[in-house]
Parts: sequence; structure tokens; C-alpha cells
Amino acid sequence: MTERVLVVDDSSFQRTVVRDALEDRFEVVDEAENGAEAVELFEAYEPDAVSMDVVMPEMTGIEATGAIKDRWPDAVIVMCTSVDQEEKMMEAVKAGADGYVTKPVDAAELVGEFESHLG
Repeated sequence: MTERVLVVDDSSFQRTVVRDALEDRFEVVDEAENGAEAVELFEAYEPDAVSMDVVMPEMTGIEATGAIKDRWPDAVIVMCTSVDQEEKMMEAVKAGADGYVTKPVDAAELVGEFESHLG
């Protein structure tokens, strides 16, 4: 069975990059452009995993990660972040993030990160 992934980023370009990297190996169920939308779409689809941007309007990726993990603790969430955001990554880990990759996203690294958490 193919694992299902939700792609979350406020940049449509980054969503396309992530979708392109993942869709050969996973089923991308939808895309969200902010954390609030990510929580709504997670509830609608209940995917196996999420590719989550850190800095977004309305609700940050860290806040969305916490909200998703509170309700669905088994969800796998991989953060996509800029290299200079070590402090934010520590916050994301506290919120329940399972892993991270840095931007610009390397397709093989991203797929590998998801595979390591999804089995």
C-alpha cells in the first residue's frame, strides 16, 4: 500500500518541488499553503505523513505540527526549513516533528527521510 502524504508550504514553487520529489514514491493527497489549512486537510485526509514548512502565515508549521500530533500522534511530520533555522527546528522537535530536510530540498534526501520514518 502506498503511503499518503500532505505537502504544506506557503510557496507554490516549494510545494511543486516537494510534490515532484515525493509523487514517484508516495501518493500526494493534497497541498496546503499555511498551518491552519494543513490541520484542516490532515483531518479530511488523515494521510500517513506531512511535509511541513516552518515559517508560514496564519499558523506556523511548528504550531500546525503540535496541533496534528496532539490529535494524531502516529502521524509522521518532516519539516522543510532554511539552513539558518536551528532554533526553530528545536521548537519543531518539541512540537513532535519526526525529522527535517533543509531547503533547497534534495529529492533523494526528502524521500529517504520519509522512508526512514514510514518503514
